[in-house]
Amino acid sequence: MASLGDIVRRQSVRQFEIQRVVVGAGAAASADTDIVATEEPLEIRLAYSRPDGAGRAEQSISITMRTPGNDEELAVGFLFTEGIIATQNDVASVGPCGPPAENGLVNVVRVELADSVAVDLDRLERHFYTSSSCGVCGKASIEAVAVQGRFDLHADATQVSRAVLAALPGKLMAAQSVFAETGGLHASGLFDTRGEFLAVREDVGRHNALDKLVGSRLKSNALPLTGLGIVLSGRASFELLQKAMVAGCPLIAAVGAPSSLAVELAAEFGMTLVGFLKSDRFNAYARADRII
Repeated sequence: MASLGDIVRRQSVRQFEIQRVVVGAGAAASADTDIVATEEPLEIRLAYSRPDGAGRAEQSISITMRTPGNDEELAVGFLFTEGIIATQNDVASVGPCGPPAENGLVNVVRVELADSVAVDLDRLERHFYTSSSCGVCGKASIEAVAVQGRFDLHADATQVSRAVLAALPGKLMAAQSVFAETGGLHASGLFDTRGEFLAVREDVGRHNALDKLVGSRLKSNALPLTGLGIVLSGRASFELLQKAMVAGCPLIAAVGAPSSLAVELAAEFGMTLVGFLKSDRFNAYARADRII
């Protein structure tokens, strides 16, 4: 009988017939097959009590392109990092909804909230601070997410060594099972001060990978992420820093570059931000005092 991990892995990749082409000396083309990362839409539906007390409502609140697997974590992680829910107790149930698509995947997740949860769907209109062309200044963008912060990261006394940070990219790569097959996925890894991974999640979308990671901790009642760090396989954007801030994570390390707004958000909320993380060097953009 296939394990859950095997099933998730099979859903996460697809095989295609291709032509492998060699250019230059010894030019040739040959038929072959290749494994690529699956990309499918996921609709998140929310069931909740109406604000006016007139019974229950159900609404589609998000459609995101994701790599199948850990869909329930993605749904609750998204709701948490967007400020719709605060604890696992806010979720009465979560699971796939409706019949499978032609490819066998169920691309809808339904989250039933507890009766006591007051839903503010305006929080989901986040495009006004995530679009680089929206015309809103950086200061307004940071103020827009400030209300979502539940934890005081300035007071978090977490410290991590330079050597631990430098070893993270190699460890993350080794933990990316689907990336090893496809070369096409982002990853978010949760690590402790010894550099040991507590969880790693992969997805075609960097924000989805982080939502899956946060969702896994929410389902285990293991938030906030006090004393821990998150390593990102790509760049550190404003949106990713916002999600980590809401989850109470004091340290973000990215293999790629940070954006200017990510640096400003980290400084504002007391987060350590590391960018261009390699095995022998990195840049510390905010709260470098946590690095020993």
